[in-house]
Amino acid sequence: MKLLKNAAYAIVFIVVYGTTNFCVAQNSNARITFQKQAPFNVNSASFQEWYAGIKVGGTGINIFLPIIDVAQNVEITHVYFRNLTSELIKIKGTYSAQLKNDSPYYTFTKPEASADYPFKLKDNECVVAYIESGKTKYFKITKITEFAGTYYENGPPAIYARENAKDIVAIEDKNIDK
Repeated sequence: MKLLKNAAYAIVFIVVYGTTNFCVAQNSNARITFQKQAPFNVNSASFQEWYAGIKVGGTGINIFLPIIDVAQNVEITHVYFRNLTSELIKIKGTYSAQLKNDSPYYTFTKPEASADYPFKLKDNECVVAYIESGKTKYFKITKITEFAGTYYENGPPAIYARENAKDIVAIEDKNIDK
């Protein structure tokens, strides 16, 4: 009798658990769809891993998205890449973001996706979030070029831009396009 009672509890638990997970999975997939065409063009997206000195610690990724021909009613807002997300900032015609990794290691390790991270992406894919006519939309970029990683002894500069040079350098905040 006790075995039958335990089996009944197990069946009820499995049914409730399975139904709950099924509903959550349906809701998370239903709310986010990628746009096939974006109201802008992206020229050769790129990224660079960075490593901070021992006193500062941390690792991260600088991502550079040269987005052009942005429609008037569009605001580019965020980027999602390798289970990290950050606000995009426009600097001298290129949208850039610094994705910080809270890893205690001194080499970049891709973090596990948090429970609320909305995408499952390959390592060479990112998603750009933008607002068009008041509605948030998402566009997936599937080809991103990687630059060699860089080391910052005193931690990474706050803002990055790709100047007319062979390396990626930091610039002052006063150059941020508003």
